[in-house]
Amino acid sequence: MIKKLGLTAFTFIALALLYLLAWPVPVEPVAWHAPEDQGLTGAFTPNDMLAATRGIDLGNHYGPEDVAVAANGALFAAVSNGTVLQVGTDGRRIATFAVTGGRPLGLDFGPDGALWVANATRGLQRVTGDGRVTEVLNEVAGQALVYADDVAVAANGKVYLTEASTKFGAAQYEGTLEGSLLDLLEHGAHGQVIEYDPQSDSARVLLDSLNFANGIAVSEDQQYLLIAETGSYRIVKHWLEGPRAGETEVLLDNLPGFPDNINNGLNGRFWIGLAAPRNALLDRLSDKPFLRKVVQRLPEFLRPSPARSSHVIAINGDGDVLMSLQDSSARTPLMTGAVETRDFIYISTLVGNQLPVIAKHELL
Repeated sequence: MIKKLGLTAFTFIALALLYLLAWPVPVEPVAWHAPEDQGLTGAFTPNDMLAATRGIDLGNHYGPEDVAVAANGALFAAVSNGTVLQVGTDGRRIATFAVTGGRPLGLDFGPDGALWVANATRGLQRVTGDGRVTEVLNEVAGQALVYADDVAVAANGKVYLTEASTKFGAAQYEGTLEGSLLDLLEHGAHGQVIEYDPQSDSARVLLDSLNFANGIAVSEDQQYLLIAETGSYRIVKHWLEGPRAGETEVLLDNLPGFPDNINNGLNGRFWIGLAAPRNALLDRLSDKPFLRKVVQRLPEFLRPSPARSSHVIAINGDGDVLMSLQDSSARTPLMTGAVETRDFIYISTLVGNQLPVIAKHELL
């Protein structure tokens, strides 16, 4: 009997090891060297400046992942059921503005007043003032878009779209978070930035080989783009005009979390959401691709997942951190970004049925 139990245990262990070492998974991790995590130090010292945040109730709408403000001050939010909501700034009026299908993520208004949408499963969309949705772009150079993420529109009407990953799509893996986690674990440089010209109805890949290309914004002077390279914990700057046109540089490196959306603020500021703090295990295994593949074979509850935090920052075009707003209680985790008006800061998030907002005078 003891012999039989021993054989059974040996067989179980052998099968478990075989599974962990050889079971097929969708990722092929690439070795890299994660910079040493400095944590919440220096400009990122912990604070509770977001403690006074209140929530605008969105009813049964969930996950306002990005927010955009129209020229007339109207507020719009992209939520998980495929809807773009128009949100009254008094928090009392919530209306469906457009039904996009899929999962709308990044939003930005063009100079003609149309709303542009980066839809994770449908590509680039344009929404007119009456809520009519047109699917504008779902492939580039014969390759279908897999994971459209954020969008920024220049004063000349050109549209800049990030494709977070050309390999791990939100539709294919049944969710934006699921696709994101696979791409971040692989670190295979599948992200890119696409430039679309509505006048010629043409698109080209402007920048590629990014590790999860996420938030994007055009500078106030139209000289450059800022792009969140989430998988490398950094913000890159790509010059559009001037003597350095076409060049790309790292603007802000070794962030203490995963940068998400980038939105233009006032006075040349850029607001960035740090959706979650960095994961120590992922950093330790950054140069060990085989072990990262083993991690993907673990049960889901044992794999690295986003830790709760509430953190948004503001920077300038030189990469200086101007503000770091946090809530140590993380009442609203997975903050993806922030939109600034004269009086308020509206904060986007992947979770919950409220749109967080804080009056700017409460930050002084």
